[in-house]
Amino acid sequence: MSHTIEKAEKLSLPVIPLRGLVAFPMIPINFELQREASLKACDAALDDDMYVFLVAQKDISDDNPTPADLYKIGCVTKIRHSVKTAEGTVRVMAECVCRGRAAAFFEKDGYYRADVISLKMISDSSYSDVRTEALVREALRALENMMQYMPSGSPDIYYAARAIKSPGALADFIASGALVKYQDKQKILECIDPKRRIELVSVIIESELSLVKAESQIHKKVKEQIDENQREYYLREQLKAIQSELGLDSGDDAAELSEKIRAAELPKEVSEKLNREIARLAKMPFGSPEAAVSRGYIEKCLEIPWNRKSRDRLNVKAAEKILNSDHEGLEKVKERILEYIAVKQMSSELKNQIICFVGPPGVGKTSLGRSVAAALNRKYARISLGGVHDESDIRGHRKTYIGSMPGRIINALIEAGTMNPVLQLDEIDKLGSSVHGDPTSAMLEVLDSEQNSTFRDHFIELPVDLSDCLFLASANTLETIPAPLIDRMEIIELHTYTPREKFAIAKNHLIPKQLARHGLNRRMLKISDDAVYELIYGYTRESGVRNLEREIASLCRKAAKYMIENGSKSVSVSKERVSELLGERRFIDDEMYSENQIGVVNGLAYTEVGGDLLKIEAILMNGTGKLELTGTLGDVMKESAHIALSYVRANSCEIGAEEKFYKKYDIHIHVPEGAVPKDGPSAGITMVSALASALSGRAVRCDTAMTGEVTLTGRVLPIGGLREKTTAAYTKGIKRVIIPEGNLHDLQKIDPIVREELIFIPVKDVKEVLDAVLEPSGRRIGKSVGGEEACDTKLPNDMPYEIHTERVHASLK
Repeated sequence: MSHTIEKAEKLSLPVIPLRGLVAFPMIPINFELQREASLKACDAALDDDMYVFLVAQKDISDDNPTPADLYKIGCVTKIRHSVKTAEGTVRVMAECVCRGRAAAFFEKDGYYRADVISLKMISDSSYSDVRTEALVREALRALENMMQYMPSGSPDIYYAARAIKSPGALADFIASGALVKYQDKQKILECIDPKRRIELVSVIIESELSLVKAESQIHKKVKEQIDENQREYYLREQLKAIQSELGLDSGDDAAELSEKIRAAELPKEVSEKLNREIARLAKMPFGSPEAAVSRGYIEKCLEIPWNRKSRDRLNVKAAEKILNSDHEGLEKVKERILEYIAVKQMSSELKNQIICFVGPPGVGKTSLGRSVAAALNRKYARISLGGVHDESDIRGHRKTYIGSMPGRIINALIEAGTMNPVLQLDEIDKLGSSVHGDPTSAMLEVLDSEQNSTFRDHFIELPVDLSDCLFLASANTLETIPAPLIDRMEIIELHTYTPREKFAIAKNHLIPKQLARHGLNRRMLKISDDAVYELIYGYTRESGVRNLEREIASLCRKAAKYMIENGSKSVSVSKERVSELLGERRFIDDEMYSENQIGVVNGLAYTEVGGDLLKIEAILMNGTGKLELTGTLGDVMKESAHIALSYVRANSCEIGAEEKFYKKYDIHIHVPEGAVPKDGPSAGITMVSALASALSGRAVRCDTAMTGEVTLTGRVLPIGGLREKTTAAYTKGIKRVIIPEGNLHDLQKIDPIVREELIFIPVKDVKEVLDAVLEPSGRRIGKSVGGEEACDTKLPNDMPYEIHTERVHASLK
């Protein structure tokens, strides 16, 4: 067959990219336009001569294709009809005229146009040679085979193809109707030679046919497997019917479960519910999913210890001995547990005990649960709530869901094996909420003494009595716990350990534990008391004893290695040898001033790891009255500084400062360790003292530390953390501590040795603070920094401390 290619003149046409579609000459095409650029191109064609250039894009996922993303060969197409839909899209019906090659693309008014060279094939419509006729027959045969595997294929396509005489047109027709991949269709479109095109169609269809055959075989195997399962199910049903007719149906599962229910002596409501479930199970087809769910539900309900309880050890002395052997200190907690045992001995009906231990990490909140369970002779189960953000973790899932299971409360009862265990609700302050519900709301019923006797888990769907459980919750803070949940618990605060308590814990618990863990004994490794205190002061800064235990474990490892390498039978660790084994001290305390300083005051602060001594410094500079605050201070601490400055300005004459110092001097207040954030109101009297010292020239006693909030009128208000603050003062070598008079009742809670060694000075207003901490005389600010004299005010002498001592003794009594 002879043929030639006619190149028409260059056309400038709007470009419409097609996604997953390929247009072929002389074949109608329908498509829908949604993209803004395509809509504009369509409008441009409708306004002109109705002709557009349809070209396929290379990547169908690209929403905004550029000319580089489009193929070069497309179709010159005339739009026959277009309809706008209610959704804002346009449905287009068009007829492709001929192939076209894009010579150049350019953008215009928000859409692309192209200079297109039309490619028209001029040929006869008959098969002029044997090879061409053979290629056509091969293509028709391949199409016929393909139609057998196309579920939506119609015989009309094959008959229509046989009626086409032109090889090129036949190739285009087969490609548009039978090929699946748009990349294969584009290959046919780009093939200009009719013979080459019809041959290429045959090759692509044959490769596609092999893939379709493989898919058909896979589908057949899947169908046969399904049929086999259905056949097996049918035969099993027949077998059950035959066994029933012959009286051979023993109903083993139902009978076995019924026997377990009778032996368990369950509550009436539980027994009735499970018997009804067994009756339903007996009617279900063997092996059905519903039967598996029902059987699993019955078995899980039977695992719950409905009537099993452990007998309490109601012996106060024995319980006290167990608690003291497991934990050092924690007197308030031990007292509360012993009170519970005593009342339980008086009244066996005591229920609904819900206690929450709140304190910093490492002080023994979690380990207390095991000790309490051992003291009461009860089973123990721990429920970790940290990071739980799904209500179903507490209440369980509905049993209708695949993979459903009870919540953590029911699982804890099953684990404990009794209905009166000690349940440790660990990290209750770490509960979160999400789209799956709020677990803290679910805990309201668990911890409500009026409701938890009929707690219902979503999976069990039966009332479970939790009133005999002893709930011990633990938290680091109450700030993240909702108020209704706090209201349901008895809060017991655990404070940071003092150095003396840490020493006792290390000697009585941590060292023996680590020696046993590392295969050592007290004769092989001897750690002196000074070495233990060196570990506490120089290698740890914590509220609890976890890091202290790690350092002791490190000493054990170093000692074991030393004995193995040197053949030694024992190692002694003194204070001096600690640095040799563990390296230099990790924490070095600031040196205390040996002389009284002007503008430098010892404050006391409460941190996450206990108390700390906080120096506050104030200096004056010539200026215009600006106040500079440094040291990474929080908003509350900055407010305390401004309050202190306002008080000093209002009482400048009484303090001994120049009356209008705020007009001539700038004041800079700094709190050292600038990288550590600091906040809180308890540094108020410390800042007043520093300003008063700097302005009056009177030095501050270096053996005195203080804490207390100050008001604008000079009143000293109570603060928190007195136990930790006074311990820090004693540790740093402070002799006197100024505290608010409102904190006198807290002196009972501090360490007895600290209370005995320190001199406490309770104060009600700032004047008493300044009388107690400032030296009785000093230079005048007007003489040293300015040229004017300071206020002519008599500087007060030291206040006698007999009255302070009387207040302290009265409080302790």
